[in-house]
Amino acid sequence: MRDYRAFEKKLLTFATRKNAKIACVCFVFSFLYTGIIIVDQKIIQDTARAKIIPLPFVISKPAEYPFISAVLGEKSMSFPITAQAAIIMDNDSKVILYAKNENFRFSMASTAKIMTALVAIEHFKSSDILIVQNEKVEGVNVGFTKGEKVYFKDLLYAMLLPSGNDAAIAIAQNYPGGEAVFVEKMNEKAKDLHLFKTHYTDASGLDDNGNYTTVLDLARLASFGLKNETLSSIVATKKYVIRSLDGNVYILNNLNKLLGIDGVYGMKTGHTEGAGDVLVTIKKEGEKAFILVVMKSQDRFADTQTLLSLISGQMQYQSMHP
Repeated sequence: MRDYRAFEKKLLTFATRKNAKIACVCFVFSFLYTGIIIVDQKIIQDTARAKIIPLPFVISKPAEYPFISAVLGEKSMSFPITAQAAIIMDNDSKVILYAKNENFRFSMASTAKIMTALVAIEHFKSSDILIVQNEKVEGVNVGFTKGEKVYFKDLLYAMLLPSGNDAAIAIAQNYPGGEAVFVEKMNEKAKDLHLFKTHYTDASGLDDNGNYTTVLDLARLASFGLKNETLSSIVATKKYVIRSLDGNVYILNNLNKLLGIDGVYGMKTGHTEGAGDVLVTIKKEGEKAFILVVMKSQDRFADTQTLLSLISGQMQYQSMHP
């Protein structure tokens, strides 16, 4: 602990001597599973008063933290986006590069299906055959009929690309104990991942009154999702064709219009009347990956493109030594 105190003192000295733009990584807070560093605008403007919250571990190796020069200072609050909440997070370091209302709760719409996929993948095998139990599902549907047999992996594609609510409900209903138990597992998983401002009431995300999360929790969930090879591969797919065991063919198109833009690997779209436009996006640049989330947006794709423009060519890195 003595080593950390010495490092803390060095970091404070660094913050007061260096330019405010370089010292933007001095505000630190952490979570049990994954430390997150967030750029605070007031601290950027006055680093002499920078506050450091002690980490639960000792940093023993030099670390390199990213920041976007374009979002430093007051200008970062005036970017022209319609989203009521937005965030850009570096996936490796968990540094928050840009944030707007990151802790405000909003309805998540179909981005709930990220958690649906993670919980389901832990239980089902790709080759498992699931039976569609209900064909009357609200919202966007692929068109499965009651009693139709579909491979689990194909249901994942149907749920994540065209955002089929019927696919999400079919997965949940085939879980041991049914949909109610499945949703309980979704909430348990959220707690396990320390997503304490997230709650699920259904597997599809249709319930605007019961489902809620924040852009920060969604970014963290996407980070966990990115580690899952099955999920990350599916969400990066633009088009996929499946055939049920009953012989019905379904052409699935990804609703994410940003797929195809260099480095955009997708994650999940969402929209309901209560949630507005929601979008979780993965952007890769070389070996780096960034997670972008917009919620309660009037134009999720335009807002995300604005955030993407902040990353392109404007990333800088500051080395921090203990």
